[in-house]
Amino acid sequence: MLETSAASAAPPGPSAPRIWPPTAEVLARLFERGRLQRARQLQGQILELRADGQGASARVRGAREQVFELDLQGVADASGQPRYSALCSCRTQRFCEHAAAVLLRLQTEADAPLREALLQQWVQALRRKAGREELKRLPPLPEADAARLMDLLLRGDEEEQAPSPLPAAEPPVPPAEPDLGVEPARFQPELRLMTLGRGDGLLGLAPGGRLGPRGDHVSVAQLHWVYRFDDGCRWQTEAPRSLLNSRPPAQQLVDTPSGPRRLARDLLAEAEARDQLWASGLVPLAPEQLQWRHPSAAQGLEALWTLSQEEFFAAFWLERVPALQAAGWKVDVRPGFAHRPAPAEAWQLKIEKLGLPGRQGSWLLSLGVEVDGETLDLAPMIADLLRRDARWFDAEAIACIDDAALILLHAPGGRRIEAPGSILKPIIGAMVDLLSDPKRAEGPIPLSDWDAGRLLALDARSGWQFQGDADLRRLAQRLQQAGSPQPVAPPQGLALTLRPYQRSGLAWLQYLREQGLAGILADDMGLGKTAQALAHLLLEKEAGRLDRPALAVLPSSLLFNWLAEARRVAPGLRVLLLQGPERARDFARLGEFDLVLSTYPLLWRDIAALAAQPWHLLILDEAQTVKNAASRAAQAVRRLNARHRLCLTGTPLENHLGELWAQFDFLMPGFLGDARSFARLWRKPIEENGESLRAQLLAQRVRPFILRRRKDQVAAELPPLTEVTRRVQLYGAQRDLYESVRVAADTQVRRVLARRGFAGAQISVLDALLKLRQVCCDPALVKGVDLAPDMGRAKLELLEQMLPELLAEGRRVLVFSQFTEMLGLIEALLQHLKLPSLTLSGDTPIGQRGEIVRRFQAEEIPLLLVSLKAGGVGLNLTAADTVIHVDPWWNPAVEAQASARAHRIGQDKPVFVYKLVVGGSIEERMLELQARKLALAQGVLGEDGADAAKFSAEDLALLLAPLG
Repeated sequence: MLETSAASAAPPGPSAPRIWPPTAEVLARLFERGRLQRARQLQGQILELRADGQGASARVRGAREQVFELDLQGVADASGQPRYSALCSCRTQRFCEHAAAVLLRLQTEADAPLREALLQQWVQALRRKAGREELKRLPPLPEADAARLMDLLLRGDEEEQAPSPLPAAEPPVPPAEPDLGVEPARFQPELRLMTLGRGDGLLGLAPGGRLGPRGDHVSVAQLHWVYRFDDGCRWQTEAPRSLLNSRPPAQQLVDTPSGPRRLARDLLAEAEARDQLWASGLVPLAPEQLQWRHPSAAQGLEALWTLSQEEFFAAFWLERVPALQAAGWKVDVRPGFAHRPAPAEAWQLKIEKLGLPGRQGSWLLSLGVEVDGETLDLAPMIADLLRRDARWFDAEAIACIDDAALILLHAPGGRRIEAPGSILKPIIGAMVDLLSDPKRAEGPIPLSDWDAGRLLALDARSGWQFQGDADLRRLAQRLQQAGSPQPVAPPQGLALTLRPYQRSGLAWLQYLREQGLAGILADDMGLGKTAQALAHLLLEKEAGRLDRPALAVLPSSLLFNWLAEARRVAPGLRVLLLQGPERARDFARLGEFDLVLSTYPLLWRDIAALAAQPWHLLILDEAQTVKNAASRAAQAVRRLNARHRLCLTGTPLENHLGELWAQFDFLMPGFLGDARSFARLWRKPIEENGESLRAQLLAQRVRPFILRRRKDQVAAELPPLTEVTRRVQLYGAQRDLYESVRVAADTQVRRVLARRGFAGAQISVLDALLKLRQVCCDPALVKGVDLAPDMGRAKLELLEQMLPELLAEGRRVLVFSQFTEMLGLIEALLQHLKLPSLTLSGDTPIGQRGEIVRRFQAEEIPLLLVSLKAGGVGLNLTAADTVIHVDPWWNPAVEAQASARAHRIGQDKPVFVYKLVVGGSIEERMLELQARKLALAQGVLGEDGADAAKFSAEDLALLLAPLG
């Protein structure tokens, strides 16, 4: 239905510019070009249009069959400049394509009378001057205008002779309005905010009958246009709830307490207020949506507005209300409005001791806030804050929050509570894992003794009122002292002078034993972890506490190294080597020894006999070996009966946080919870979400039980270590082979990725990358490749040059490779060069390993070839002053461990580490990955493991790139 009043059809006068409807030039300024183009296609979707001389209201069907309401206005301000308003109920709201379509239609209809008058002038002129033959000489006209002109000329005689139509019936004359003068009045929009609940008689919202997010309230607004006359008299009307027919007359007769008066309405101010209202997000609430206990409860609440979600009122109060007030709105807030924050009167922290056996869950923590004389549970409010605001998981972001900043907490019933940053920062920093656990039950938070350290971050100055926390604080202080024990004298029978940091380590181990605690000695590689553990055992024996034997579980390659170290450092210890096929005969006499040495592969086979023997101390050397808690060795160590437990490792964290949990689950079961809760509370938030606050909190939690010193901190007397990267270039057939393998690998990987995805293609990816790395080492490592005469062997050629020169200089050299076959090729090269060498790999019998190490350390042979896994940990090879890594490994920590075989306590010569890398190949890109992984190794996340290549899809594209 299209309705246009005569006011809109009349052409504008020649003296005044046309304000309504906007001209084509004005429309080009109001709307983007693309929006006007879409509007031309929408003109046929205008379902209803009402227009007058100042504006229009319309209904337009959108692209998805939605029908939108529009209200458009054009008025002149005090200076005569046009001001336009174009509101729509669509998502865009203002000056959308629907509004442009309506304005284009209005523009066409406004120009129609003028075109009709011009055509009539053409007709009269043609009839007077030249007759109908002159039609042939007419200038080009739009098709519709030309057809209309022709029709007028052909029917001109009939129209002049046609009988006049009957006169229309005269409309009824309306009653005359009182002859009152127009009075000016000051306009002001008013907003009233309130929260309705069951106390107001509101039962629910149709159709489900639920109120608010918690089912107990709904917040609403009342909106009025208010005019105040000079004598103080007031008149108000409801703000327009629909865009249709929302434009009032310029003058209006209104009823006031002092009688009828003629009001001059400020249409420009009303239009601006209407724009601000619709931009605020408030939408009309249909009366039928509210369910009242009795109809009388709804009196005075018939025309209400609300937001699409109750939670949005908090931001509305903080952002929109001040903006509306600055624009001249009067805002009235009724008592009980849920989203106006209430100040807290007190913040309470209460500790209750349960007296339950064991450590886990022996305390209960309650957090409370007192508001208006009522104490509310604070923990769910903080949990809600953590869900809403992710910055509370970032330690740096929390530090940037001002202590005086007010943070809004959501309380039951929709209330808001203002909490200063000084209150929330320490409690969240100490308990973010407990407060954000989605599976935590309602009520007090259970704490174990291990959680006592959390209270040390809170004191009376933080604004909290503490109750019942004295016992737990004393425990926290006792646990904190685990990092600074009192010095102890070394055992008298120790055949070694301990360095200062080693004496501190001995004191730390003694303190853990006194307190019944366990820990991880995680000193850097080469700082003498074995010597500190042996000194601790000898001190226990001399003090008479070693009434049971100690058991040390080791990697197979370290068995004879421990035996040699025990004889050298603590000759007073009776040591049993539990190894070989005849070891079962020693099971019956385990108690006769002070120290029993076994290996991880043998442990689960001998578990029945070892579990039957009570142990004084259980030591896991290279404890990262049992990082998989489901492995047979990890399950076996948990069955052993020991008073005290200790882990020795230079890399307590190689791959992921689950490895740290596995070690602490062995040391102190329950300290970090079970595997599932640890993954939920710590591993996933830290590794996947990057929550630095939680990482910091985990580091604080485990720090008292991990002693880790770095070489550069405690062994300044060590000679320098220099790393040199030697880049070699592939040439000839070797380069061609690399490129052909790369292309084939790239094709294979892409096909597998398309079929299985990145997660399911790991085996294929590793196989493809392995072939590329083998080509870089030597083509002979690649299966099925014939070594042509012109085949380049870049690294062997470099070693053929380097090794004779180094040995001629008197260097003692370690050569590491992760490929045992590569060691064989190097050994054949050395035989050809008539250079003596030793080899230590996984194929070397265990009984011969100790002799090989002894011969190298005794400087009988100056060159030792070592496989990365067989000799990368535990060995003392300080006779070497040069280390060569023939091929890089994914994990920089593994390479560092291998280099530490030479750069460790006892080394008195500078150490040079050479890394042989093929330039532009996968090996050089592996160095880039190492640099990124090394950055992660500095924090609680640890480092990548040696057994798996950890890279992303982007890293894979880099690794498979052509030679650069």
